[in-house]
Amino acid sequence: MVRAAHQRRSFTLETKQTTRTYRVIRWLVKTFYMKYEVVGTENLPENEPVLAVGNHCQMHGPISCELYFPGNSFIWCAGEMMDRKEVPAYAFRDFWSQKPKYTHPFYRLLSHLIAPLSVCVFNNANTIGVYHDGRVLSTFKNTVKKLTEGASVVIFPEEDVKHNHILYNFQEGFVDVARLYYKRTGKEISFIPLYIAPKLHKMYLGKPIRYCASNPRDEEQHRVCSLLMDEITSMASALPEHTVIPYRNIPKRLYPSNRPKEAPNENTGR
Repeated sequence: MVRAAHQRRSFTLETKQTTRTYRVIRWLVKTFYMKYEVVGTENLPENEPVLAVGNHCQMHGPISCELYFPGNSFIWCAGEMMDRKEVPAYAFRDFWSQKPKYTHPFYRLLSHLIAPLSVCVFNNANTIGVYHDGRVLSTFKNTVKKLTEGASVVIFPEEDVKHNHILYNFQEGFVDVARLYYKRTGKEISFIPLYIAPKLHKMYLGKPIRYCASNPRDEEQHRVCSLLMDEITSMASALPEHTVIPYRNIPKRLYPSNRPKEAPNENTGR
């Protein structure tokens, strides 16, 4: 099924030149990281790109999609992780600031040590840098460019506000990509709900949600995000019982189940 999806959605794109170091890293990751089965490739529209939107599940979302998402695709990633000067502050704040305070010196040191590796990986992988300042224009410009060339784009838009036992709330601004794509091409692109379940070694693709260009901008942002979060939650909840890898880097003992008997409290663990 995955192979068929690759054949059905193959496009001619410029081959990205990567360094030997990155190719070795990628080979090592693909060799030793878990293998994923992709379920639901029949939901991908034929001969057109999509915006796949899913749960970040910490490092597993970007890694699994870089290795296994069907067809030609690019992944949104934090632009700060592509700049050696910006990596340490961003990495500590986003990954480890919620760790116990006595561990902070260690993680601050680690955030500096990973900077060269981060720059190598994120600048060589199929990524699009995401920014929340004036550089955000480059994010949208590069995204629309890749879409018009036929590549799909994977987005993990969760923010640090809990939505339910599966997801944290989606930031809604990414929906504007569809508006800009419509202005460029006159086509209404589809959003594909994406649920990544590392514990099951699978990623699931849901039914497409078509962007509606005639709706007011704010209304459409909210509609698309609500439908995506509802669909991803329904997909996850219908699966065999498993541990959900949450967006927030909380202790593993607090990781929720996709079918919780009682949602755990992240502060008390009860």
